Amino acid sequence: MTSKLARLFAAAMAFLASGIAGAQYNLQPPQSVIAREIYDLHSLIMWIIVVIFVLVFGAMTYAIVKHRKSVGHKAEQFHEHVGVEIAWTIIPILILISMAYPATRTVISMKDTSGPDLTIKATGYQWKWGYDYLQEGISFYSNLATPRDQIEGRKPKGENYLLEVDNPVVVPVGKKVRIITTANDVIHAWWVPALGIKQDAIPGFVRDTWFKADKTGTYRGQCAELCGKDHGFMPIVVEVVEPEKYEAWVKGQKEKMAKAAVADAPGKARNNKTGEAVMPADVKALRK
Repeated sequence: MTSKLARLFAAAMAFLASGIAGAQYNLQPPQSVIAREIYDLHSLIMWIIVVIFVLVFGAMTYAIVKHRKSVGHKAEQFHEHVGVEIAWTIIPILILISMAYPATRTVISMKDTSGPDLTIKATGYQWKWGYDYLQEGISFYSNLATPRDQIEGRKPKGENYLLEVDNPVVVPVGKKVRIITTANDVIHAWWVPALGIKQDAIPGFVRDTWFKADKTGTYRGQCAELCGKDHGFMPIVVEVVEPEKYEAWVKGQKEKMAKAAVADAPGKARNNKTGEAVMPADVKALRK
């Protein structure tokens, strides 16, 4: 019976180890400093839990099998054993300290938003995101781009089903990006797992967080609060690009905003000869 229990226990541990190692059962691969700290903290605490599980349930299983009444064992009679009392007080304290120190260090790092290279305000709406690049003066909305035919089941679902937008957030690689969050209506949450960033967006409050992407790529997330019936239709897409590509994107966005400002300006002046709109000086400067 003991050998069967040992084989069963070994099989359970092997399955657990394979589950932890498999990417589909774990956190997304970290792509920022904070994400790596979160990932390492998660792995450390997971293995501490595994060790506690093995020791506690191993001792229980051994006691149940070896000290059962059917083999003639009689229960020991003791109360208020000083050694046991000390052990089960000191050992949990040491375990908590071993988890609290790296956890506290990670939380402090997550809250350090000082000295950003770029600041973006993310405003949650039902059900889309609005972004304002505070240094560059760029503003736009980001909506779900998944076709309705896929959502309603008339066509097969795409690779990034419900995780694609019309206007992604674009940031330069290797730069510290501060995200300021707020909301227009109800509580939302700006969450991109691979970048290790998750911050609630609360109406009437301004909160912030940050990330620094390690390499270029497209990283996807979602609103992580139950903000209404279309909660699942608020994806977040962050495109991390090289600095020169980011500068080109900024220039293109400013030109787009300048054209939109001219087209939407009420009572805009027009050239008497051509009939075309006459742009204000500041808009002309943006287009140069």
